[in-house]
Amino acid sequence: MQSEQSNVQVMGIDAGGTMTDTFFVRADGRFVVGKAQSNPEDESLAIYHSSVDALAHWQREVDDVFPELVTCVYSGTAMLNRILMRKGLAVGLICNKGFEQIHSMGRALQSYLGYALEDRIHLNTHRYDEPLVPVARTRGVTERTDVQGRVVIPLREEDVRQAVRELVEAGSQAIVICLLQSHKNAASELRARDLAREELARLQVDIPVFASVDYYPSRKESHRMNTTILEAYGAEPSRQTLKKVSDRFKKHGARFDLRVMATHGGTISWKAKELARTIVSGPIGGVIGSKLLGEYLGDENIACSDIGGTSFDVALITKGSFAIRSDPDMARLVLSLPLVAMDSVGAGAGSFVRLDPYSKSIKLGPDSAGYRVGTCWPESGLDTVSVSDCHVVLGYLNPDNFLGGAIKLDVQRAREHIKAQIADPLGLSVEDAAAGVIELLDLTLSEYLRANISAKGYNPAEFTCFSYGGAGPVHTYGYTEGVGFKDVVVPAWAAGFSAFGCACADFEYRYDKSVDLGLAQFASDELKAAACATLQQAWQELAVKVIDEFVINGFQPQDVLLIPGYKMQYMGQLNDLEIVSPVSSAATAQDWDRIVASFETTYGRVYASSARSPELGFSITGAILRGMVVTQKPVLPEDPDAGPTPPPQAYLGTRPFYRHKQWREAALWKMEALKAGNHITGPAIIESDATTFVVPDGFETTIDKHRLFHLKQVK
Repeated sequence: MQSEQSNVQVMGIDAGGTMTDTFFVRADGRFVVGKAQSNPEDESLAIYHSSVDALAHWQREVDDVFPELVTCVYSGTAMLNRILMRKGLAVGLICNKGFEQIHSMGRALQSYLGYALEDRIHLNTHRYDEPLVPVARTRGVTERTDVQGRVVIPLREEDVRQAVRELVEAGSQAIVICLLQSHKNAASELRARDLAREELARLQVDIPVFASVDYYPSRKESHRMNTTILEAYGAEPSRQTLKKVSDRFKKHGARFDLRVMATHGGTISWKAKELARTIVSGPIGGVIGSKLLGEYLGDENIACSDIGGTSFDVALITKGSFAIRSDPDMARLVLSLPLVAMDSVGAGAGSFVRLDPYSKSIKLGPDSAGYRVGTCWPESGLDTVSVSDCHVVLGYLNPDNFLGGAIKLDVQRAREHIKAQIADPLGLSVEDAAAGVIELLDLTLSEYLRANISAKGYNPAEFTCFSYGGAGPVHTYGYTEGVGFKDVVVPAWAAGFSAFGCACADFEYRYDKSVDLGLAQFASDELKAAACATLQQAWQELAVKVIDEFVINGFQPQDVLLIPGYKMQYMGQLNDLEIVSPVSSAATAQDWDRIVASFETTYGRVYASSARSPELGFSITGAILRGMVVTQKPVLPEDPDAGPTPPPQAYLGTRPFYRHKQWREAALWKMEALKAGNHITGPAIIESDATTFVVPDGFETTIDKHRLFHLKQVK
């Protein structure tokens, strides 16, 4: 019989392309991490196996624990992968007549998204991906609303009915409607939506209709159109994946409603209307978790760095807040989604390693071994060297303890592939070739991290770097060396850190709406009050949508805390800032003054006080409304200090470790057996079933009361 204190309350899931991590938290704040290979065919099965792995540490069974859980948050890449592989629904598109090519053109920007500088500047390297909706399934209808929101040419209703008939005949499984300027005046688009549903009912065809104003009422028709298409093309099939995950939980007695990490940093139900907001969720969990740890440590400025099998993701938290992008790009599509600002490079522990046939230089990625690890796993079916093969050859990883021994790695097989593909062509030993690959990856990541901080005008010495992800602790020393961070922190649960962050996130829905409000610095009180009235009306429209989402999930309207916000800029500037409103409702000139003051304070913090330009006037470009309800969250344990000397049972012996052209013996430590206050000097390797923390010579680490390792260079 489990005591009340040991009941498991919170679960976080990070279903990545390589590994599926689960994170369980007990009522007393203790937590455990599980890991299993991802299963693209059945994510629910990978989650189950990862859960079994985690709960084995507590000698618990899935069937006993799942009924105890109060909340569970999922994050994954299934929808993004579906978009990249073009495996979504056959969508039909209705737009304005004469604008049938908007989706295919993608503002031209999409032809070089994700390219390096040398490819961006040469037109002959630009290419367009296959559009999610081909022109053959696009129909134009007669209608025109101008930029002020006036209907200049009324909607020709028969055009809509004809378009629906033709799209059904063309095999459409969903219909998207996106008309110009509908964010200014939704009347024509909403009428087209109703007509489409009427015509489908007459045809006795049961397919969904998506109007852009119901989902993303924002300016920039390419972004709005892409995002609504994404909702139909990728989100609805992903809902079936999430239903499968939810059903497996229920099969084992779970009673919670599965939540999903959303792009804005909150969580939403898998039943939510706007499921496209979950297109990228795993890396965002890490940012949320970093923010919480920063609060524990008293750090306001944090560089978040996440290394998985396929990518390196970087985000900055400054003054305790992370930035939100309102017009991001994802999968080479421009979108209208609020997205936690992150930058990614396609280099990770599973990246394939090749030699350029002409320059003989080493190339990393961008493709990856994914869940197949590398040639060191005999059952992988791979014959191309990956970064993980280099780890094994150099002694970084324990070939008998990968995923807790679930997979056995073949060091000799990895050596043979590295020798044939990298070492012999370069005239190097196998060890030097493998070490060169690791140094190149570390240098790539270091420069990318440093550039992300410096390019925004910050000094690394003001930042604490959090390193996590399954491969983060292996590379932490390499990509942070010489950057000059104030502190470098590796959580003991780094492998499941994004899943931990998901469990930390609020249950929160967010809706945005474009507005156009411009006032001079010394506008009259009447104009200020009128601007407030327009903003308040937008908030009220969004509040209805937010509350509707929570009602779907069984909450009452009075359970929901509404938090209004807005996007503001100085008149004439290109970029706006997102602000949490200092007033709960806007009506008076005094309310406007407080709204402006809050913007100017934030502007001075993000840029500089001297850069503020009130004489230009103020422009509100968007209204934001967030709604949240109280949920159970993890609480970090605080272990008593056990002194600098690790306990004898934590010592596992030594293993040969290659660095700087020589083999040396590295002390091996069991991560779970180390205590708060323990101090370890390199060369050392700290192992757990889920990850490996490398502390080479010239480095030392101390574990604190929250089970966070602080890594330092020895001077």
